[in-house]
Amino acid sequence: MKTLKSMALITLAAWGLLAACSPSIPVDAASLRVSQDRKPAPDFSLKDASGASVKLSDYRGKVVLLNFWATWCGPCKVEIPWFIEFQQQYKDHGFVVLGVAMDEEGWDAVKPYMTDRKLNYRVLLGNDSVTQLYGGVDSLPTTFVIDKEGRIASAHVGLVAKNEYLGEIQSLLGIKTTSRITGNSSPLAVLAGAGQ
Repeated sequence: MKTLKSMALITLAAWGLLAACSPSIPVDAASLRVSQDRKPAPDFSLKDASGASVKLSDYRGKVVLLNFWATWCGPCKVEIPWFIEFQQQYKDHGFVVLGVAMDEEGWDAVKPYMTDRKLNYRVLLGNDSVTQLYGGVDSLPTTFVIDKEGRIASAHVGLVAKNEYLGEIQSLLGIKTTSRITGNSSPLAVLAGAGQ
């Protein structure tokens, strides 16, 4: 886990250097894989906060944002409010966020965090077996956007611009891209304001 923490910090710093200079980031779905090149997302079964077993295949027919994260992960703290917003905005359009928490302390660390941050999406407790199904998740956050047919449409290691996710979600849902974030939308600006 120390390696994951180090990689998360390095990813945040590198992303900040690349993104902080840009005053606006257009909504874009260019990172989506072409439909015929998409591979099936490996199915798994994990427990949620209430102890219920949840399978990825339960969400077939929906666009799924599958996010591997941890409570100690700085870049994850930047993304979580975006995922809360996406869940709220698109839940009635066939979209769902699934968070897979990778905290070694398990629910003792995750449940209070979920309550404090008012997470409105389902969180599951991850394990090494599931991360191996997804190629060995070595860095957090790692996020997969899965299409309605259960295929991986995009994969992101590290912090990604909010508009990149937004463009992918809207494209997979068949919604015209309508939003654009301007001004202090870089993750570093968001993270700097998170402590206020």
